[in-house]
Amino acid sequence: MTSLNLTDISWTPLGHGHCHHQFQLRDASVHVAAGEFVGLIGPNGSGKTSLLRCAWRFSKPAHGEVRLDHQNVWKQSSRWCAQRIAVVLQEFPDAFGLTVEEVVAMGRTPHKGLFDGDTLEDSKLIHLALESVGLKGFEDHGFATLSGGEKQRVILARALAQQPQLLILDEPTNHLDPRYQLELLQLVKRLHIGTLASIHDLNLAAAFCDRLYVINHGRIVASGTPKEVLTAALLRTVFGVDALIDEHPLHGYPRITWITQS
Repeated sequence: MTSLNLTDISWTPLGHGHCHHQFQLRDASVHVAAGEFVGLIGPNGSGKTSLLRCAWRFSKPAHGEVRLDHQNVWKQSSRWCAQRIAVVLQEFPDAFGLTVEEVVAMGRTPHKGLFDGDTLEDSKLIHLALESVGLKGFEDHGFATLSGGEKQRVILARALAQQPQLLILDEPTNHLDPRYQLELLQLVKRLHIGTLASIHDLNLAAAFCDRLYVINHGRIVASGTPKEVLTAALLRTVFGVDALIDEHPLHGYPRITWITQS
């Protein structure tokens, strides 16, 4: 079972001087235990995506370490990382002319040699992945013809076909209507793979995450269970909005109702 540790991560976008403080990261530390679903929340521009990019070996931190188990991710090859970490991003790949099955099959690439064809085992994993995201029967559809929500589920299927030890999700529910938001997060939770996800909707974060990290101006300002983190005081400080927080009547996790000035 695989854990992720980001320790004292600092990162600044190239060529931006120091004016873009919102994308800078300073001394950010995050831990994801094996099988744990950890949420990253914070205002737009607070550094959520930047931190995720450091974790999946896309943006090299200026300072700090990213370790998958005890291996330093930045000392490994990109192939080594792709065999272990699957990423679901907000923007979709330019899969012009590819079918759904071909897009999901890309998840098998890190595990194959340059000239290896798809095996029976690959084929089985691809079909299982599509079935698990509710897209059985879509194999031959053109990826480009799908709705945003369907595309998002295909990208999750591609990630599942990768058989990762760690899942990184950047705003995975942005394109989805409520039913599929819930289904996608329930599916991820059932996988019991260590998952680090930036989540826009705080009620979804409260419902699905084991623990949360709050990032603001590139710094981690709070961490803990949803109950510990999602307080009216914190939401006012970080998001600048007043909120009423009570317990979800069925499940007991915190429920947030934003208070608008009437």
